[in-house]
Amino acid sequence: MEKIVECIPNFSEGRDTAKLNQILDEIKSTGVELLDQEMDADHNRAVVTFVGDPEAALEAAFLGIKKASELIDLNKHKGEHPRMGATDVVPFVPITNMTTRECIELAKRLGKRVAEELHIPVYLYEEAATRPDRVNLANIRKGEFEGLRDEIETNPARKPDFGEAKIHPTAGATVIGARFPLIAFNMNLTTPDVRIAQEIAKAIRFGSGGFRYVKSLGFMLKEENCAQVSCNMTQYIKTPLHRVFETVKREAARHGVGIKEAEIVGLVPEKALIDTAIYYLQLDRFGEEQILEYKLHGKGTKQSIMDFLHTLALATPTPGGGSVAALQAALGTALLSMVTGITVKKTRDKELLDFHGFLKLETYAFYTYVEKDKDAFDQVLRAFKIQAETEQEKEAQARSIQDAYKYAAQVPFEVCKKILHILPYAKILADKGLKNAISDVGVALYSLHSAFHAARVNILINLSSITDKEFNESIKTQVNSLQKQEEKLYAEIDKIFLTKL
Repeated sequence: MEKIVECIPNFSEGRDTAKLNQILDEIKSTGVELLDQEMDADHNRAVVTFVGDPEAALEAAFLGIKKASELIDLNKHKGEHPRMGATDVVPFVPITNMTTRECIELAKRLGKRVAEELHIPVYLYEEAATRPDRVNLANIRKGEFEGLRDEIETNPARKPDFGEAKIHPTAGATVIGARFPLIAFNMNLTTPDVRIAQEIAKAIRFGSGGFRYVKSLGFMLKEENCAQVSCNMTQYIKTPLHRVFETVKREAARHGVGIKEAEIVGLVPEKALIDTAIYYLQLDRFGEEQILEYKLHGKGTKQSIMDFLHTLALATPTPGGGSVAALQAALGTALLSMVTGITVKKTRDKELLDFHGFLKLETYAFYTYVEKDKDAFDQVLRAFKIQAETEQEKEAQARSIQDAYKYAAQVPFEVCKKILHILPYAKILADKGLKNAISDVGVALYSLHSAFHAARVNILINLSSITDKEFNESIKTQVNSLQKQEEKLYAEIDKIFLTKL
C-alpha cells in the first residue's frame, strides 16, 4: 500500500516572496504535493507543508534546504521568531502506512546528507532525538544563530548529530526530526504590551509549569500593533485547543485585556476543530457521522467502492447510469493524476509540475457528481409522488416534474463539459508521460471516452421527457458541439497513445 509522509519545513524568510517561490519550485520539482505555505513578516518566517511518498519527501526537503542556504543569510535576518538556520526546522510526520520509526530514519538520512553535501550542521529533535535534552526544540535553539555560532566549536554540549562542530557562515544549522502532527496556534491580544503576552505564555507552557503538550512564547506584532501568545500544540488530542484558549482568555482578563483574534498557521487536523466545536456548543451527543460533507463523500458511513457497487446492483432506480458515468470520469482523471505524479518524479518536467494537484482536485469533483446524479433523479421521483387533486395542484406538480427533469439533464451535461477540460491533459501525458505508464494513459483515455458517451445518453433520456422546446434545442446543440470536440480529441490522443504503446 502507498506510504505518505508529511513534511513541514520552516524557512527563515517571511518577507521576500520571490525567495520563497524559488524554494517552493525546488520542492515541487520532486512531485510531492504542496498543501500549504504561510509567510509571516513579523516573525520573518515561512511554514511550508507538503506530502508525498518517503523518497520524494526526502528529496524535496533536501532541495528546499539547499536552495534556502543559497538565498538566506542569517547574519542579515531579523524577526520575532527564534531561529538558528536558514531552514530552521524540518519535521517528518507519519500520515498513511507510515510509522514514527520510519520517519525517524528519514530524518537521520536527511540529516546525514545535509551535513555531508551542504556542510550545514544538523541536530535531531523530538522522536528522532539522540539525547533527552534535545527532544525539546527550544533547548537546541537556545541562543539562536548568534549564540550557536559563538559556542558550537568550544562547547561539547552543542556538538551536532551530523556534521562538523562548525556553523555554516550564512545558513546556520538545521534541526530535523519526527513528530506527531503539530498545530501552530496563536492568540493576538487587545494590547501592544508584550510583557503581558510573555506572562501568559509562561503560565501555559509546559517548561514553566503549564500544559504538558504546549510550547509557548510571547511576541510583539508590529504590523498589527498587538502582543501575541504563540503556541505549538504538540499533542492536540491530549491538550485540546479550546482548553488552551480558555486559559489564555482567563489569564488575559487578569491583566485587563482580552483576545482580539486567534489564528492557525499552516494546516490543522479536522478532529482538532471538531473537538473545539463540540466543546463550545456543548454537543455532548454529537457524532461525526452527522457531518453533511462526510455523508456526501462516504466518510461518515465509511462507504467503500464495494458498498457503492452493492447499492448500484439493487432493484432501485438510483444510483444509475449517470452516477456510473461520473465514476468512470473520476477513475480516468485519477489515473492521469497518477501518471503525472510518477512522471514528474523522474523527469521534473516543468509543464507537468502543476498538473498533479489540479487533476487530483478534478478527480474529487467528478466523484461529487456520483451523488449529484442520484439526487437529481430522486427529485424526479419525488415530484411524481406529489399529491395533486385540483387543477392548480396538478399544474404545480407538472412544473415540479419538468424542473426536476431539467436538473437531471444538467448534471450529466456538466460531466460532459468537465471531461472536455480534462482530455487536453491526457493528450500531453500521452506524449510526455513515462513510457512504462503509457498503458495507464490509455485506460484513462478510454474511461473518459466511455464516461462522456454514458453521460451523453443520460442527457438525452432526460430531454425526451422535457416539454420546453427551447431548453431542449439549446442543450442538444451544445451536446452535439461537445460530442464533435470530444471525438476529435479522442482520435488524436488515441493515435498518439497507440503509437507510443
